[in-house]
Amino acid sequence: MDIKDISNAFNETLIVTETLKNKKAYREQVVKLENQLLQVDGVLTGEELNKKCPVKHSFAGGCYVREIFTPAEQLIVTKIHKKTHPFFLLEGELSILTENGINTIKAPYNGITKPGTKRVIYTHTDCRFITVHATDKTDIQEIEDEVIAKNFSDPEISLEDIKKLKNL
Repeated sequence: MDIKDISNAFNETLIVTETLKNKKAYREQVVKLENQLLQVDGVLTGEELNKKCPVKHSFAGGCYVREIFTPAEQLIVTKIHKKTHPFFLLEGELSILTENGINTIKAPYNGITKPGTKRVIYTHTDCRFITVHATDKTDIQEIEDEVIAKNFSDPEISLEDIKKLKNL
């Protein structure tokens, strides 16, 4: 290993370290925002939220398909995703805040959600959004336990960051 290799390894380590620090700061801020929103009168959670933003559950060939309708002008803080899975915006326009910044997307659009993702979403128009999760389970609560983390200390999410460091 020569000085150039060492320099490259150092730079890669620095980039990963900065990325992880930014990810940690984003996670702390988005949880803080969510907690502040929960203190505001009129913020919908639980059954009230489900009535305003109905979820349709479907199953096919080892996949759980979750379709969500959200009216225009809603601010949503998503749950923490534990598994990589595809998502599809079928209808509407929305802005998404993640640790990588703000991205505005219009239907039709598709993307991939990575483990540890927690988004803040603002719907500019009525939106219809689908996520697809690989699972043989059909009980919604069991599926949520499998694909949604309760907090950022979930080992399945932390392992992703550890893998990045080990790859260096």
